[in-house]
Amino acid sequence: MTSSRSRLRTLSSSVAALAVALAVAALGPAADPQEALLPVAGTAAVTFSDDFDGPAGSAVDGSRWQTETGDNVNNHERQYYTAGNGNAALDGQGHLVITARKENPGNYQCWYGRCEYTSARLNTAGKFTTKYGHVEARMKVPRGQGMWPAFWMLGNDIGQVGWPNSGEIDVMENVGFEPSTVHGTLHGPGYSGSGGIGAGYTLPGGQAFADAFHTFAVDWSPNRITWSVDGTVYQTRTPADLGGRTWVFDKPFFLILNLAVGGYWPGDPDGSTTFPKQLVVDHVRVTTADAPATSGPITGIGGKCVDVAGANTANGTPVQLYDCNGTAAQQWTLAADGTVRALGKCLDVTSAGTADGTPVQLWDCNGTGAQLWTANSARDVVNPQSGKCLDATGNSSANGTRLQIWSCSGGANQKWTVTR
Repeated sequence: MTSSRSRLRTLSSSVAALAVALAVAALGPAADPQEALLPVAGTAAVTFSDDFDGPAGSAVDGSRWQTETGDNVNNHERQYYTAGNGNAALDGQGHLVITARKENPGNYQCWYGRCEYTSARLNTAGKFTTKYGHVEARMKVPRGQGMWPAFWMLGNDIGQVGWPNSGEIDVMENVGFEPSTVHGTLHGPGYSGSGGIGAGYTLPGGQAFADAFHTFAVDWSPNRITWSVDGTVYQTRTPADLGGRTWVFDKPFFLILNLAVGGYWPGDPDGSTTFPKQLVVDHVRVTTADAPATSGPITGIGGKCVDVAGANTANGTPVQLYDCNGTAAQQWTLAADGTVRALGKCLDVTSAGTADGTPVQLWDCNGTGAQLWTANSARDVVNPQSGKCLDATGNSSANGTRLQIWSCSGGANQKWTVTR
């Protein structure tokens, strides 16, 4: 299966970070030691895992992977992808090795004539798909002009809707002329190829990705995808980043591993590129939360609860402090997409404002930065879009005190505890 994957160019932490920070906060001096912490997500379940254990020279597990064959005219890549274990084999030490060679023993024909290179491309179509979760691969990429290793995903409906309507999530791509940088990108209708939405991550100090193994991952939830390298988050994308174009990432996708040679983006190998080249994969793993988030109160200054005024579900309803009463208006869920929810709606910064004193409200969940929240161990709850803290107006604990965002000061009116 081929797709057109031409040159790709172009903050918040995941809700797990929020959960951890708030959990730590709840254990601090301000928390009642008898209170139980609010579990934000269920226990992570492994839904796909391959550690590539097996005898040296053996092919990949056919129950997990299928091997694609052929060339790729869409990107003007130079390789022919072969079947079997000729270019994709286990090394007997717990690795999959995808090897690109300058050869053509099978007299393969490519879009430009007789193929000059062979390599391999594997996918899980028809064997495994995932909708959301933590998707990661630990790999060591090759170095050299013209090399293009990638770990990515395609929408499982590509056979019905075609590309880019199927959607594409590039977890990691590296092109040889950028040895210190990898890219993570989204492609979909109206934002594909060189118009993909993404960003790059560069290793510090001039290190090259080919020098060591690194773990490349996305954390994918409804209306939100976050990319990381070795646990360091470098970008988050939501529907708000698409400028009104369609978000096509709320359906099953399958996984792909490949090592391309040449193409529009990396350019062709030159006299400096020696062969063979190897993409070495230590593991591929997908985990997901298999239990729902649960709800509980969020308490602040004076022990008062974060409350939806009048338990009103209308858009624009103020969010305030009020005596804790156990009603649904005070039951907040830290959702898997980084939002904080009550009564089926999201905690929202009014008009996506960033100024001190912008009130917060209840609003339909829409995936924008105005509805994303993170926290730190100091019990600050922060809206990353504005960089401001959730704040009780006027340092007051009176019933009806409106909540707002304000520059983080460390005051008691900006400290929050999540309990149940």
